[in-house]
Amino acid sequence: MMRVLLAGESWVSAVTDYKGYDAFPHAQVEIGCAELLAALAEAGHHVTHLRSHDVAEQFPSTLAELDAYDVVILSDIGSNSLLLPPVVFAQGRPAPNRLKLLAEWVRRGGGLAMAGGYLSFQGFQGRANYHRTAVEDVLPVRISPYDDRVETPEGIGGTRTAAEHPVTAGLERDWPILLGYQRLEAREDATVLATIEDAPLLLVRTVGRGRTLAFASDISPHWAPREFMDWDGYGRLFDQAVRWLAGEDAEPTSLAKAGAGR
Repeated sequence: MMRVLLAGESWVSAVTDYKGYDAFPHAQVEIGCAELLAALAEAGHHVTHLRSHDVAEQFPSTLAELDAYDVVILSDIGSNSLLLPPVVFAQGRPAPNRLKLLAEWVRRGGGLAMAGGYLSFQGFQGRANYHRTAVEDVLPVRISPYDDRVETPEGIGGTRTAAEHPVTAGLERDWPILLGYQRLEAREDATVLATIEDAPLLLVRTVGRGRTLAFASDISPHWAPREFMDWDGYGRLFDQAVRWLAGEDAEPTSLAKAGAGR
């Protein structure tokens, strides 16, 4: 069992309904990672989901706090949420730079993944803003300074490369369609495990004693449609990714071998 911290993948929707003369606002929290959480739990992992609105205040601020986890996944959560805890933003007091902290934690043996989305890598209008940060330094990709999204509403399938690796072991060559991704540049010491069109889709890298992974598309809609999330390989892919990031290179579990990780 791996201890996983998943930060992001939630948002608050605020809507006002107008009915003639009358209007009423309402808001609710939306969770984008429910299926990934279920898949990882079914594979035997213990996952703590830190919702986006809690990241600024509750994301680990020390190496000791990060050491409570084997793997950290950042998904659709911009760099500002990590850089600006309330003590900095509201009180104007110094606090640890959690992007630098994550990079140090990786070099000491931690496992870090980033999944794509409108607030991942550089993101929508550059708002995720991980370009030229300590997190970019340890990821297996170079991040554009500009909006890096590629929308593929027609649906483009991924393709597993010939590289043999524990993360993609047992997965078929052709992957289901995705409706968008981030255009990223592979680092020289990265291993590209899957591509989409002519761009890297899934990459891994060893950094110091740690490991990192980049998945250029989303783990949930809209970029990840039902075809991808209903794919037998969905649970297997992310189970094996977590195990490899945590330093486990053993054979996949019987659950993963059956392709029934979700």
